[in-house]
Amino acid sequence: MSMGTALRMIFLVVFIGWLMVWVLLPTTIYTQAWTPKLNCKLNSTYFGEQGTNLLLFSFPMMFIAALGCVYLHVQQESKKINSKSVVKSHRLAFSKRPLLVMAPLGIVTATELAFSAMFIALLIWSLFNYIHYYTFDHPFVHKAGEKLWQTRFRSVSFILGYVGNICWAFLFFPVSRGSSILPLAGLTSESSIKYHIWLGHLSMILFAAHTIGFIVYWGTTHQMAEMLEWRKDWVPNVAGEIAFVFAMGMWVTSFPRVRRKMFEVFFYTHHLYGFYIFFYVLHVGAAYFCMILPGIYLFFIDRFLRFLQSRRRARLVSARILPCDTVELNFSKSPGLIYNPTSILFLNVPSISKLQWHPFTITSNCNMEPDKLSIVIKREGSWSQKLYQELSSSVDYLNVSVEGPYGPTSSHFLRHESLVMVSGGSGITPFISIIREIIFRSQSEELDVPPVLLICAFKNLADLTMLNLLLPISDTHTQISKMQLQIEAYVTRENEQTFTDSEKHLQTIWFKSDPFDSPISAALGPNNWLWLGAIISSSFVMFLLILGIFTRYYIFPIEQETYEPYHFTLRALWDIFLVCTCIFIASSAIFLWCKKQNAKEYERILNLKAPTPPTSPWSQFYVADRELESLPHQSLVQATKVHFGAKPDLKEILPRCEGSDIGVLVCGPRTMRHEVAKICSSGLADNLHFESISFNW
Repeated sequence: MSMGTALRMIFLVVFIGWLMVWVLLPTTIYTQAWTPKLNCKLNSTYFGEQGTNLLLFSFPMMFIAALGCVYLHVQQESKKINSKSVVKSHRLAFSKRPLLVMAPLGIVTATELAFSAMFIALLIWSLFNYIHYYTFDHPFVHKAGEKLWQTRFRSVSFILGYVGNICWAFLFFPVSRGSSILPLAGLTSESSIKYHIWLGHLSMILFAAHTIGFIVYWGTTHQMAEMLEWRKDWVPNVAGEIAFVFAMGMWVTSFPRVRRKMFEVFFYTHHLYGFYIFFYVLHVGAAYFCMILPGIYLFFIDRFLRFLQSRRRARLVSARILPCDTVELNFSKSPGLIYNPTSILFLNVPSISKLQWHPFTITSNCNMEPDKLSIVIKREGSWSQKLYQELSSSVDYLNVSVEGPYGPTSSHFLRHESLVMVSGGSGITPFISIIREIIFRSQSEELDVPPVLLICAFKNLADLTMLNLLLPISDTHTQISKMQLQIEAYVTRENEQTFTDSEKHLQTIWFKSDPFDSPISAALGPNNWLWLGAIISSSFVMFLLILGIFTRYYIFPIEQETYEPYHFTLRALWDIFLVCTCIFIASSAIFLWCKKQNAKEYERILNLKAPTPPTSPWSQFYVADRELESLPHQSLVQATKVHFGAKPDLKEILPRCEGSDIGVLVCGPRTMRHEVAKICSSGLADNLHFESISFNW
């Protein structure tokens, strides 16, 4: 058994054990069997319920996250040694086949449907077991003057909050872009956004029912003063109400209609999550905070490292302005930064907005272009419109910051015998990086690369110039003829008679260097996964040690002296403070150490001079005819067939594709993605294996 296989088995066993704890939590097995053996007493904080929850709920996932970093580091190092090897496996072909394609949920695969069903079953199981527990085993106290239905209504409202807490335990894993949990599950940050959305809607429905239920109960029992109560020894109602107000603001603005029409409102409102987490923890208390701690803990680490990385200004070398209102930005990058095709980079331009970060697909290939990283931006929204105008105004320097890159840990698309890529408009950008990877691999005589059929639809003829980006500007010796590439380009709103020589308008801008700029690199350097594992393990151990010492020598003596439990809210505040402090100390120390170790490499790259355009010294622009007339571009033109005035008939094209294992990748408008998914899920083409690449699910 290999080391990788052994680690995967350990992850699986620990994760199943963690899930079993959630399954048994609402049962008498947990409360009457496990709790006494762990010496947990609800009225004792020396070890108590918080210590039990740390052991059963927090430790397993933190163990998986830390050990997973080691596994991903070993996997990354092995790929460096065998950089061109690809393992072809079709065991998961059925699991990725779309089973459900509908507007509210998007495209749902067999695996997603199975896990969603199991998660819903867990929530229903927990709901009914909690109801049974608080009805028969540990019934709610029937208050004087309270009717029986009111007591049961209060208990159900209370239980709905418990069930919503389960959703919170998973809520932050999908948005922890740089954590090890997503790669271990075979996910990327862009593909897992929909899980965060699903969990967010589900948790808000439960919390809304929980909050409204208690308000109705207080109203019917004439106890509305309870809404303003902040108890010392139990749940503070005011904290929960404040948390619910913040949550409602985030929830309402996250609905598709609001998000699409007023994206900035959604963007800024969603940054209230810090206040939501803060008051939520104050409401549920320290013990229940430990149950949902792993997701929040890993999210805090990821968010703080992203903040540290974004403080560095990225070295922007050049920009190519295409006639189709599209810009390619070329950055300097560290040669040690390794990423896979379809990875994304988050970009911030302070001169446009200091707060807005926008994700863009990386189009460059780290094997063909070890010192350069490129992204493509289409002028569509207000932010990209301002960026395009700024680049068109003869600017010679642009201050930018980046976060990332984030992406898959392997070139999984190469496992197929052939590839069909379907794109609409700017959706071609992920496929640029894939084609460049295939071109790189095709240079080796030892490897078989899959033939590629690229079906791309554009609105206007000028958009065809995006095909020029399939080849890197820096590599004029690329032998594209060694790969089997066929391009079917469709121009939907123009005909052949409107053709003009738009290529002459392709322009390149070269930017001045600044001593404070640095090449793009991983937040923690080449050994990013190892250092991330060190941060997770060291900060969590530090948190446990300080919490234990603090509890033993400060909180426990106070409880012994007063014969009362320590202040409910203060205990939660101390936990929040210790978590943030330990993450800050460990992350800052390791980040500064890695920054110091990588300083020499940064200086060497910064000393590299940017190439100069072959024009007069005072001109920033030049026509890139040299690039367009090169032999690789001639091969690209020969591989391209242009269709005018029509959309691609995918229902006819895809089933006719020959081969036993065809990977179908699609990126574009939702209608296009759904159409391709329905074709691949139908029984007409069992050889088509679907994969969608998009933030808009």
